[in-house]
Amino acid sequence: MKPDLAIRLLPMVAAFALVEIIWRPSWTGLSLGRIDAQLLFGAVTAPLLFVAATWVQLLLTRQRGAIAVPSGPGDAWFQAGFYLVNGPVEEAFFRGLVQGGLGALIAPPAGFIAGTLAYVLYHRLGWSWPETLATALVGVPLGLAFWLLPGPPSLLGVSIAHVAATCGFLGPGPYLLRKLNLL
Repeated sequence: MKPDLAIRLLPMVAAFALVEIIWRPSWTGLSLGRIDAQLLFGAVTAPLLFVAATWVQLLLTRQRGAIAVPSGPGDAWFQAGFYLVNGPVEEAFFRGLVQGGLGALIAPPAGFIAGTLAYVLYHRLGWSWPETLATALVGVPLGLAFWLLPGPPSLLGVSIAHVAATCGFLGPGPYLLRKLNLL
């Protein structure tokens, strides 16, 4: 995870922080937005995306025949803790900077398309095409939510949902599948 932090997450944080410090634009989503809408979205979509991502991982695992599963509950919780950092960082970069920035500069649909495509294709750096394309199942609804939820843009709801989806697809989700003897 150390290389992941240095190579992937820190540059995303640095880019987001630079924009926030210099320009402080409202379109990055660094606000609570309409807190009721953000929390409701997070509360409804988090369990749905966890289950959906776990199910997609099960299908992909059966197709490829192998998966990395946490060694125990402590490892699954450790991975979940990492995803608690990873999810908001990816959302800040792909939703806040790319989608929000291009949405403000060109038009919201352009920001949505560019942010979602960048998010999905970014995962190709370490994953096969089936896993990469599976990220669209999260990228599309989260991109729409960032754009369409009422109130000012906010990363809160989409970050909650992103963490849950990642936990379903990696770490805790596969661990649960193993415990349920589905793998």
